[in-house]
Amino acid sequence: MVSGPGGSAPGWLREELVTLAWCWRLSRRDGVVIGLTSHDHDLIVGGVPYRAAPGMKPSALETNDSLDAATMDLEGAVTSDAIAAADLDAGRWDGAELELFVADWTAPEVAPVTVARGSLGAVERRGAAFTAELQGVTRRLDAPVCPATSPSCRARLGDRACRVDLAPRTHVRRVVAVEGRRVMLDMPVAAGTMAFGELLWMEGRACGLASPVVAEDAEELMLAEMPPFVPALPVRVRLVEGCDRRLATCRDRFANAVNFRGEAHLPGNDLLTRYPGG
Repeated sequence: MVSGPGGSAPGWLREELVTLAWCWRLSRRDGVVIGLTSHDHDLIVGGVPYRAAPGMKPSALETNDSLDAATMDLEGAVTSDAIAAADLDAGRWDGAELELFVADWTAPEVAPVTVARGSLGAVERRGAAFTAELQGVTRRLDAPVCPATSPSCRARLGDRACRVDLAPRTHVRRVVAVEGRRVMLDMPVAAGTMAFGELLWMEGRACGLASPVVAEDAEELMLAEMPPFVPALPVRVRLVEGCDRRLATCRDRFANAVNFRGEAHLPGNDLLTRYPGG
């Protein structure tokens, strides 16, 4: 039986006849939050509407008393008003936060019980159905505690370790033409600033999706990947300048060598292969 706070189940779970409904709260990285329930009618829990989605079902949930992450697969049908195929293909649901709980569908606000919490792994779509793996919150403990040494900077441009102000290095332009992964802007940005940067689509069906920039040539940018669907042109985009993570770039372009998070002068593994006179 699912336990509530203090190890005891709430009263509605101890009834002879349990009116139980599974509920999923999904929070995407772009701020979109939806609720789904296995019940045949919509429910309201915590002010969030949970839409009836009888096709949604979890696999067997495996948990234990150790720090091992709970594992579960989530299966469901693609519906245009809740989880659209286009959003799945665009990766909007990858990494979404998920809370799975059970509630009394006759009084859903009374003592719902959380069963699992975590984030979605890669979401796969097959025809009109999709599957996603729940990654437990303890999965975050797998991250290394101490960073490994590297000749290049391990910080991300503009983050807390880097501290470079991205406001003057963020620009709004319009994409006026697209050819494969190459896009043409209405106005160029400063030369040598956009490689390893990011292009964020601000309009159309791709709104909110980001594409890494791998190269630039005046008004043209080469993207690492295009969104599954290209919006109607022209379309506004937000450009964030990039950094190649080299000490020389950090020092000369950003005047930020004091925050360089790398070991540019530390000998690498190739030192072990050297021999006298080699």
